[in-house]
Amino acid sequence: MNMIMALPGNEAFAERLAAARGGVVTPLETRRFPDGESYVRVVADVAGRGVDLVATQADPDRGFLRLMFAARALRELGAASVNLIAPYLGYMRQDARFNPGEAETSRTFADLISGAFDQLVTVDPHLHRHPTLETIYAIPCLTLHAAPLMADWIRANVDAPLIVGPDVESAQWVSAIAARADAPYAVLTKQRLGDRDVRVSLPDLAAHRGRKAVVIDDIASSGRTLVAAAEALAKQDFTLPTCLVVHALFVGDAFEAVSAVMQQVVSTDSISHPSNTIGLAPLIAGAFG
Repeated sequence: MNMIMALPGNEAFAERLAAARGGVVTPLETRRFPDGESYVRVVADVAGRGVDLVATQADPDRGFLRLMFAARALRELGAASVNLIAPYLGYMRQDARFNPGEAETSRTFADLISGAFDQLVTVDPHLHRHPTLETIYAIPCLTLHAAPLMADWIRANVDAPLIVGPDVESAQWVSAIAARADAPYAVLTKQRLGDRDVRVSLPDLAAHRGRKAVVIDDIASSGRTLVAAAEALAKQDFTLPTCLVVHALFVGDAFEAVSAVMQQVVSTDSISHPSNTIGLAPLIAGAFG
């Protein structure tokens, strides 16, 4: 069984993963020098052992050098393999050069990760123009999906749900969750005018009035789509909906804004957040057999 180590901020998830796999977390010593540079020390003997490094990639700039230092140290100390377990994978937004001179950061980030690790394990990456992670990553990528867990949570906690998806591109994902939750579904028509300016519309949902709307999305960042969805539902006389997201980024005051128009906000623990309700450690542990 591979050794499990965690970058700062990922210790709790690593412990849950170790418990699900029947193992323990091996300490990794990190700190910052007074000038802000990172110190990394591998305490255990890793020679000939596989190592799974747990480091979700929310706010990746803050700890990226530390992640690279840890991966290089593990390899130089003889680890048989060094894998990255990133429940949330950042730098998937800029997947094209939309304006002249822009950096296509999704490919650059993929190159850096591919050069440091043997395998990447993640949950529901925000694929848009790239059909799979392997399109840009040069290492094996194990892409897991939280949809069954979300559907099971809805089925267990929401009476007569109506699943509402974020946009027409999400229809296949939304329909799969709805089918498993034994619920009807609808999707928003969305027009994004800027990072924090979103306009949405919903079809006529009169036939489903009386059901409990559950607004789902893969990522909650600014929260504007979720707020707009709740407002659109209110215009059709639905009660406050439940919000369910995979990755709870909730930048700035986004969580407060979303909470104000939702009865409940639920997320997976891919990113540590007060809304965390659905644990991903068993899903990841099960993928390793």
